[in-house]
Amino acid sequence: MQKEKKKIMLTGDRPTGRLHIGHYVGSLRQRLEIQESGEYDKVFVMLADAQALTDNAENPEKVKESVLQVAIDYLSVGIDPKKTHILIQSEIPQLHELTVYYMNLVTVSRAQRNPTVKAELKMRGFGGDSVPVGFLAYPISQASDITAFKATIVPVGEDQEPMLEQCREIVRKFNSVYGEVLVEPEIYLPPNTACQRLPGTDGQAKMSKSLGNMIYLSDPEEELRKKVMSMFTDPGHLRIEDPGKIEGNTVFTYLDAFVKEDSFEKHLPEYKNLDELKAHYRRGGLGDVKVKKFLFAVLNEFLAPIREKRAYYEKNIEEVIEALEEGTAEARRVAAQTLADVKRAMQINYFEAWNEEYGRSFE
Repeated sequence: MQKEKKKIMLTGDRPTGRLHIGHYVGSLRQRLEIQESGEYDKVFVMLADAQALTDNAENPEKVKESVLQVAIDYLSVGIDPKKTHILIQSEIPQLHELTVYYMNLVTVSRAQRNPTVKAELKMRGFGGDSVPVGFLAYPISQASDITAFKATIVPVGEDQEPMLEQCREIVRKFNSVYGEVLVEPEIYLPPNTACQRLPGTDGQAKMSKSLGNMIYLSDPEEELRKKVMSMFTDPGHLRIEDPGKIEGNTVFTYLDAFVKEDSFEKHLPEYKNLDELKAHYRRGGLGDVKVKKFLFAVLNEFLAPIREKRAYYEKNIEEVIEALEEGTAEARRVAAQTLADVKRAMQINYFEAWNEEYGRSFE
């Protein structure tokens, strides 16, 4: 009888600052669902600090501080270290060795064609000879992260799909050359299309730290209110009586992502549901301020328990460090086994092979 394939999740974030609600709807929510489903043999969440250093090499203090802040964000939203292994990428040396081997399977032109890398390079102003080699190669590093834990599912935003496809290419190439060792992962996208890429508060296509258009998971109530009330809506909706557009309206996109069944009963009882609110806005007679106040109430209700947990972990930082130590230790153990399998397949496990061939133990 064929052995049932293990279900393993791996995902993570580049620690370059605190996490925002775009991270939550794009992947954190899915991580929590997977964590609580009980269907997975192992769940890994990575703080990809080595990747963060590809464009922050001269600002290591920023990355160091962000590792701890993002770990606090994880614990505050509900990532449970008893169910999910939270690990620090740079503390797993096996990942970096795997990256070196995978580099031989990817051409320079293929690395340069990756749409995600091209978009990130443009956003950061890199071009020509100024591109760090590490940044260009980080899809290969990401492939080593995923394959080291033999992840079957990777919950990420849709903008990361090209990265997953390049990982699958590396897996196929390695397995065709050296034998079936690596596991080909699948992407796990949010089922709610509004959550696949949450726009920035200014209406830009993506919520981004570099654009300063995000709502942080750690934002206090008054900061949240300020950001929501200044959000981009329909520029043609100048008067309350004017018909308004829902499509491209950031406020309604956020409502699509965060409204719950009881949101209207709690915060806007004159409407039964979001469809009714949208219909009123479309025909006119509903002002942006009223809709924004409703969105603020919905988001504030969502963020309140996260703020409370964050306050606890900020006062009990030793618990955060302990969770990182334990998660990293388990990740190192699993990655070491995968690296051994890879080296055996590539026939570069010299001492192990010589021991079998000549019956000698090599220390």
